Amino acid sequence: MRYVSIDNVETGQYLGKAIYSGNGTILLSAGVQLTVFMINTLNRIGVTMLYVQDEQYDDIELVEILSETTKQQIISEMSDTLDALRSGKEWSPSRISKSVDQLLEDVIGSREVQVQLTEIKTADNAAYMHAMNVCLLSSIIGMNIGLNRDQLWELGVGALLHDIGKLGGSDMLDQIPGSKMHHTWRGFELLKSRREFNLMIAHIALQHHERLDGSGQPRGLPGEEIHRYARIVAIANMYDNLITTKEHGGKGLLPHEACEEMMALSETTLDRELLVEFNRIVSIYPNGTGVRLSTRESGVVVRQHRGLPGRPVVRIVNGSGDAIEIKEIDLASATTVFIEAVMN
Repeated sequence: MRYVSIDNVETGQYLGKAIYSGNGTILLSAGVQLTVFMINTLNRIGVTMLYVQDEQYDDIELVEILSETTKQQIISEMSDTLDALRSGKEWSPSRISKSVDQLLEDVIGSREVQVQLTEIKTADNAAYMHAMNVCLLSSIIGMNIGLNRDQLWELGVGALLHDIGKLGGSDMLDQIPGSKMHHTWRGFELLKSRREFNLMIAHIALQHHERLDGSGQPRGLPGEEIHRYARIVAIANMYDNLITTKEHGGKGLLPHEACEEMMALSETTLDRELLVEFNRIVSIYPNGTGVRLSTRESGVVVRQHRGLPGRPVVRIVNGSGDAIEIKEIDLASATTVFIEAVMN
């Protein structure tokens, strides 16, 4: 399958990866044939990229860290939690805890997998997908730096609920320096009152927008005064926001562009050592991505190398019908060849 812009999807193509609704159920299943109505609807609900099947790349595997069961459980629990908070009802920390336990089981069982954030976001599921992605990335960084199981659980819960304070507030309140109405303060107050969670989890919500140079929100904490958990979540949060927000010409940045932008912020905004760990585990050219090489050949990324995110295997297909010529270039060994542009 290939990862393509919604603008380049054609009627009659088959969806390569399921799309979830806001409550965790499947909105469109993998394998469904896309109609004009479906494509227009996906465009309308905020989908910018998706996977489509392609017989020339039907062997490409999206190596998933999280099982479908885990993803549906997390999205459903986050949906229920935020709905309860919106309506002033009681919510269940124990169910959130179980969701994080399940995510950690998947993460620990896939420690050698390069992370590819392949879930398709819509206007309805974006908040839940964001929480899940930040939890996933944070947990893997935490595992790689040697956190134990209890520490990973604390980090995972805090990461999953890092934006819980956004409910009941507005973006305008976040612009007031030091305001106790900043969503980080509201999240802290919500979480510290739950006896099921320790105070460190609440501090992740409070500190994930602080900056190393002291210019962050809400308290302007510098350097080591920001807890390591919050510094991890800050990296995961920024990355997922950069690849999905529509502030850069109408769509999010490509993974490699987001990583470059984040590296430029190391030691002023983001922790450099943790950022290096992040760059080791994230795939900056996910499988299915169309690329142009420095040889002027165009192809599709088909495989990854753990620890070498910028040097995947690229398949190049020339010709058509019975005259098709296929070759693969492994950039880990073809050291003089590099990816020049993404062609989605």
